[in-house]
Amino acid sequence: MLAPRSWQTEPVSNRRQRLETAHLYLVCDAQPDAFLRQALAGGVDIVQLRCKDAGDEEILVAAARFRSLCRDHDALLVINDRPDLAVAADADGVHVGQDDESVSRAREIVGPDRLVGLSTHTPAQVEAAGEAPVDYIGVGPVNATPTKPGRAAVGLELVRHAVAHSVVPFFAIGGIAPANVTDVARTGARRVAVVRALTRSSDPQSTARALRAVLTERRASVHAA
Repeated sequence: MLAPRSWQTEPVSNRRQRLETAHLYLVCDAQPDAFLRQALAGGVDIVQLRCKDAGDEEILVAAARFRSLCRDHDALLVINDRPDLAVAADADGVHVGQDDESVSRAREIVGPDRLVGLSTHTPAQVEAAGEAPVDYIGVGPVNATPTKPGRAAVGLELVRHAVAHSVVPFFAIGGIAPANVTDVARTGARRVAVVRALTRSSDPQSTARALRAVLTERRASVHAA
């Protein structure tokens, strides 16, 4: 059982227990149900609905679809940027960036039980997250990616730093795909977040399964050592 952090007023929730055991995190826009079913069937543990240019009602309609499918597969649903919509959608949490709503304000809005995630891009941000009311962080972008225009790739060194210093679960993110996920896993990271690896896959279920297999096999080999 994870120990409650200082800002929590309740015992560690089932959401945080599921976060702790998660390996594969999908970030996507309002994709069709068929795609999401395949990704979830392949082993996606967390889905972040990221609709940067959509209106509130459009996001809530998509979130209702996503929530139902995620719950069918025992996956968590996170809303990007908008803690107010995370509550309105009855999602499991919200994810904010360094330049978005502050994590303190996000925590105030979603309450103690829902998850709050934060993007980090530097060693200082990784370490500062340990003092903030966040449940997990994203670490990256590991590789240059069009989903983060203007954001320089940080490479694997920041992932190694997070392995050594992060006190909350973290997900390496940024251009991660079956071709390079083994390199990420070799740093000691056991969780990754992906976008195009699944949204552009002709077989999202098989791709998700392959990504997850590398992470779980690496974790098993470390425990066996």
